[in-house]
Amino acid sequence: MDRRETIKSLLAGGIGGGLILTSCEPATNVSTPPLLPEAPAYGRTDKEKAHDAKLMDQTFFNDSEIDTIAVLCDLILPASDTAGSATEAGVPEFIEFIVKDITYHQTPMRGGLMWLDNYSNRLFKTNFSSSTAAQQKQILDQIAYPDDAAPELAQGVAFFSRIRNLVLTGYYTTRMGLDDLGYKGNTPNVWDGVPQEVLDQHGVAYDPAWLAKCVDQDKRADIAQWDDEGNLIS
Repeated sequence: MDRRETIKSLLAGGIGGGLILTSCEPATNVSTPPLLPEAPAYGRTDKEKAHDAKLMDQTFFNDSEIDTIAVLCDLILPASDTAGSATEAGVPEFIEFIVKDITYHQTPMRGGLMWLDNYSNRLFKTNFSSSTAAQQKQILDQIAYPDDAAPELAQGVAFFSRIRNLVLTGYYTTRMGLDDLGYKGNTPNVWDGVPQEVLDQHGVAYDPAWLAKCVDQDKRADIAQWDDEGNLIS
Protein backbone atom coordinates (compact mmCIF):
# COMPACT_ATOMS: atom_id res chain seq x y z
CA MET A 1 0.00 0.00 0.00
CA ASP A 2 1.49 3.38 -1.02
CA ARG A 3 1.41 6.60 0.99
CA ARG A 4 -1.74 7.97 -0.65
CA GLU A 5 -3.64 4.71 -0.12
CA THR A 6 -2.57 4.64 3.53
CA ILE A 7 -3.81 8.19 4.03
CA LYS A 8 -7.08 7.40 2.28
CA SER A 9 -7.62 4.38 4.52
CA LEU A 10 -7.03 6.44 7.66
CA LEU A 11 -9.38 9.19 6.50
CA ALA A 12 -12.08 6.80 5.39
CA GLY A 13 -12.10 5.31 8.88
CA GLY A 14 -12.76 8.69 10.48
CA ILE A 15 -13.00 11.43 7.92
CA GLY A 16 -13.38 14.25 10.37
CA GLY A 17 -11.41 12.96 13.32
CA GLY A 18 -7.93 14.11 12.39
CA LEU A 19 -8.60 17.35 10.58
CA ILE A 20 -6.71 20.28 11.97
CA LEU A 21 -9.45 22.87 11.48
CA THR A 22 -11.29 23.05 14.76
CA SER A 23 -12.51 26.63 14.85
CA CYS A 24 -12.54 29.96 13.06
CA GLU A 25 -11.87 33.29 14.68
CA PRO A 26 -14.73 35.77 14.98
CA ALA A 27 -14.91 38.40 12.28
CA THR A 28 -14.21 42.02 13.19
CA ASN A 29 -14.28 45.19 11.08
CA VAL A 30 -15.58 43.33 8.07
CA SER A 31 -18.07 45.82 6.65
CA THR A 32 -15.76 47.40 4.05
CA PRO A 33 -14.67 44.51 1.73
CA PRO A 34 -17.17 43.56 -0.97
CA LEU A 35 -19.08 40.34 -0.50
CA LEU A 36 -17.95 37.31 -2.45
CA PRO A 37 -20.01 36.35 -5.50
CA GLU A 38 -22.83 33.99 -4.78
CA ALA A 39 -22.08 30.33 -5.38
CA PRO A 40 -24.38 27.30 -5.21
CA ALA A 41 -24.65 26.01 -1.64
CA TYR A 42 -22.04 28.49 -0.38
CA GLY A 43 -23.82 28.46 2.96
CA ARG A 44 -22.30 31.62 4.46
CA THR A 45 -23.95 34.61 6.10
CA ASP A 46 -23.25 38.11 4.81
CA LYS A 47 -20.95 38.69 7.78
CA GLU A 48 -19.01 35.49 7.05
CA LYS A 49 -18.79 36.34 3.34
CA ALA A 50 -17.37 39.75 4.19
CA HIS A 51 -14.86 38.14 6.56
CA ASP A 52 -13.76 35.75 3.79
CA ALA A 53 -13.45 38.62 1.31
CA LYS A 54 -11.29 40.56 3.76
CA LEU A 55 -8.91 37.63 4.22
CA MET A 56 -8.71 36.89 0.51
CA ASP A 57 -7.73 40.50 -0.10
CA GLN A 58 -4.68 40.08 2.18
CA THR A 59 -1.38 38.31 1.59
CA PHE A 60 0.60 36.54 4.31
CA PHE A 61 3.23 34.33 2.67
CA ASN A 62 5.78 35.81 0.29
CA ASP A 63 6.54 34.19 -3.08
CA SER A 64 9.49 32.20 -1.75
CA GLU A 65 7.41 30.80 1.13
CA ILE A 66 4.56 29.86 -1.22
CA ASP A 67 7.05 28.08 -3.52
CA THR A 68 8.31 26.04 -0.57
CA ILE A 69 4.77 25.25 0.58
CA ALA A 70 3.88 24.07 -2.94
CA VAL A 71 6.91 21.77 -3.02
CA LEU A 72 5.97 20.33 0.37
CA CYS A 73 2.35 19.89 -0.68
CA ASP A 74 3.28 17.69 -3.62
CA LEU A 75 5.88 15.75 -1.66
CA ILE A 76 3.21 14.93 0.91
CA LEU A 77 0.45 14.23 -1.64
CA PRO A 78 1.77 13.78 -5.18
CA ALA A 79 -0.47 13.04 -8.13
CA SER A 80 -1.60 9.44 -8.55
CA ASP A 81 -3.29 7.38 -11.25
CA THR A 82 -6.68 8.31 -9.79
CA ALA A 83 -6.29 11.92 -8.62
CA GLY A 84 -4.26 15.09 -9.03
CA SER A 85 -1.63 16.41 -6.67
CA ALA A 86 -2.14 18.70 -3.70
CA THR A 87 -1.13 21.76 -5.72
CA GLU A 88 -3.59 20.80 -8.46
CA ALA A 89 -6.31 20.79 -5.79
CA GLY A 90 -5.33 24.32 -4.69
CA VAL A 91 -3.91 23.31 -1.30
CA PRO A 92 -1.22 26.06 -1.16
CA GLU A 93 -3.99 28.65 -1.61
CA PHE A 94 -5.99 26.90 1.11
CA ILE A 95 -3.03 27.08 3.52
CA GLU A 96 -2.55 30.78 2.73
CA PHE A 97 -6.20 31.40 3.61
CA ILE A 98 -6.16 29.32 6.78
CA VAL A 99 -3.12 31.00 8.33
CA LYS A 100 -4.90 34.34 7.88
CA ASP A 101 -8.15 32.98 9.32
CA ILE A 102 -6.63 31.00 12.21
CA THR A 103 -3.75 33.24 13.19
CA TYR A 104 -2.07 30.92 15.67
CA HIS A 105 -0.68 29.05 12.66
CA GLN A 106 1.25 32.08 11.45
CA THR A 107 4.30 32.08 13.70
CA PRO A 108 4.95 28.30 13.65
CA MET A 109 4.39 28.14 9.89
CA ARG A 110 6.72 31.04 9.06
CA GLY A 111 9.26 29.89 11.61
CA GLY A 112 9.08 26.34 10.28
CA LEU A 113 9.69 27.47 6.70
CA MET A 114 12.73 29.45 7.90
CA TRP A 115 13.99 26.42 9.80
CA LEU A 116 13.58 24.23 6.71
CA ASP A 117 15.59 26.60 4.50
CA ASN A 118 18.28 27.04 7.14
CA TYR A 119 18.63 23.28 7.59
CA SER A 120 18.73 22.73 3.83
CA ASN A 121 21.41 25.40 3.46
CA ARG A 122 23.44 23.83 6.25
CA LEU A 123 23.34 20.43 4.54
CA PHE A 124 23.32 21.30 0.84
CA LYS A 125 24.14 25.04 0.53
CA THR A 126 20.74 25.78 -1.02
CA ASN A 127 17.16 26.55 0.03
CA PHE A 128 14.76 23.63 0.36
CA SER A 129 12.71 24.44 -2.75
CA SER A 130 15.89 24.66 -4.86
CA SER A 131 17.41 21.41 -3.62
CA THR A 132 17.10 18.15 -5.52
CA ALA A 133 14.29 15.70 -4.97
CA ALA A 134 16.72 13.31 -3.29
CA GLN A 135 17.96 16.06 -0.95
CA GLN A 136 14.38 17.08 -0.10
CA LYS A 137 13.51 13.49 0.71
CA GLN A 138 16.62 13.17 2.88
CA ILE A 139 15.51 16.15 4.96
CA LEU A 140 11.89 15.09 5.26
CA ASP A 141 12.86 11.55 6.24
CA GLN A 142 14.56 13.06 9.28
CA ILE A 143 11.50 15.03 10.47
CA ALA A 144 8.51 13.05 9.24
CA TYR A 145 8.67 10.38 11.95
CA PRO A 146 8.59 12.00 15.41
CA ASP A 147 9.53 8.85 17.32
CA ASP A 148 12.71 8.44 15.29
CA ALA A 149 13.78 12.07 14.95
CA ALA A 150 16.83 13.50 16.66
CA PRO A 151 16.04 15.86 19.56
CA GLU A 152 17.77 18.79 17.87
CA LEU A 153 15.30 18.52 14.98
CA ALA A 154 12.26 19.10 17.22
CA GLN A 155 11.26 22.36 15.51
CA GLY A 156 11.38 20.70 12.10
CA VAL A 157 9.32 17.77 13.38
CA ALA A 158 6.65 20.09 14.79
CA PHE A 159 6.55 22.12 11.58
CA PHE A 160 6.24 19.09 9.33
CA SER A 161 3.44 17.64 11.46
CA ARG A 162 1.56 20.93 11.21
CA ILE A 163 1.91 21.35 7.46
CA ARG A 164 1.13 17.69 6.83
CA ASN A 165 -2.14 18.10 8.74
CA LEU A 166 -2.96 21.25 6.79
CA VAL A 167 -2.21 19.57 3.47
CA LEU A 168 -4.44 16.59 4.28
CA THR A 169 -7.22 18.84 5.56
CA GLY A 170 -7.04 21.04 2.49
CA TYR A 171 -6.86 18.22 -0.01
CA TYR A 172 -9.53 15.96 1.43
CA THR A 173 -12.05 18.78 1.74
CA THR A 174 -11.88 19.52 -2.00
CA ARG A 175 -14.00 17.79 -4.62
CA MET A 176 -10.84 16.13 -5.96
CA GLY A 177 -9.96 14.73 -2.56
CA LEU A 178 -13.48 13.58 -1.73
CA ASP A 179 -13.77 11.86 -5.11
CA ASP A 180 -10.43 10.15 -4.51
CA LEU A 181 -11.73 8.85 -1.17
CA GLY A 182 -14.95 7.67 -2.77
CA TYR A 183 -16.78 9.63 -0.08
CA LYS A 184 -20.46 10.12 -0.92
CA GLY A 185 -21.68 12.01 2.13
CA ASN A 186 -25.39 12.43 2.70
CA THR A 187 -26.44 11.35 -0.77
CA PRO A 188 -30.07 10.20 -0.86
CA ASN A 189 -30.83 6.84 -2.37
CA VAL A 190 -33.26 6.42 -5.24
CA TRP A 191 -36.14 4.21 -4.05
CA ASP A 192 -38.40 2.58 -6.62
CA GLY A 193 -40.66 0.94 -4.09
CA VAL A 194 -40.85 -2.64 -2.88
CA PRO A 195 -39.74 -5.04 -5.64
CA GLN A 196 -42.60 -6.62 -7.54
CA GLU A 197 -41.57 -10.16 -6.61
CA VAL A 198 -41.85 -9.29 -2.92
CA LEU A 199 -45.28 -7.73 -3.43
CA ASP A 200 -46.41 -10.87 -5.30
CA GLN A 201 -45.06 -13.10 -2.56
CA HIS A 202 -47.26 -11.33 0.01
CA GLY A 203 -50.25 -10.88 -2.23
CA VAL A 204 -50.29 -7.09 -2.08
CA ALA A 205 -50.02 -4.32 -4.60
CA TYR A 206 -49.52 -0.58 -4.73
CA ASP A 207 -52.40 1.75 -5.42
CA PRO A 208 -51.55 3.17 -8.88
CA ALA A 209 -52.48 6.66 -7.70
CA TRP A 210 -49.96 6.43 -4.86
CA LEU A 211 -47.27 5.11 -7.17
CA ALA A 212 -47.66 8.18 -9.35
CA LYS A 213 -47.35 10.44 -6.31
CA CYS A 214 -44.67 8.66 -4.28
CA VAL A 215 -42.37 6.78 -6.65
CA ASP A 216 -42.12 9.19 -9.56
CA GLN A 217 -38.39 9.92 -9.71
CA ASP A 218 -39.00 13.05 -11.76
CA LYS A 219 -40.65 14.50 -8.65
CA ARG A 220 -38.27 13.15 -6.01
CA ALA A 221 -37.10 16.66 -5.08
CA ASP A 222 -40.64 18.02 -4.71
CA ILE A 223 -42.06 18.71 -1.26
CA ALA A 224 -45.16 16.63 -0.54
CA GLN A 225 -48.47 18.47 -0.22
CA TRP A 226 -51.23 17.27 2.12
CA ASP A 227 -54.86 18.37 2.54
CA ASP A 228 -56.46 19.33 5.87
CA GLU A 229 -57.56 15.74 6.45
CA GLY A 230 -54.09 14.27 6.05
CA ASN A 231 -54.53 13.01 2.51
CA LEU A 232 -51.57 13.24 0.14
CA ILE A 233 -52.32 15.67 -2.68
CA SER A 234 -49.08 15.47 -4.62
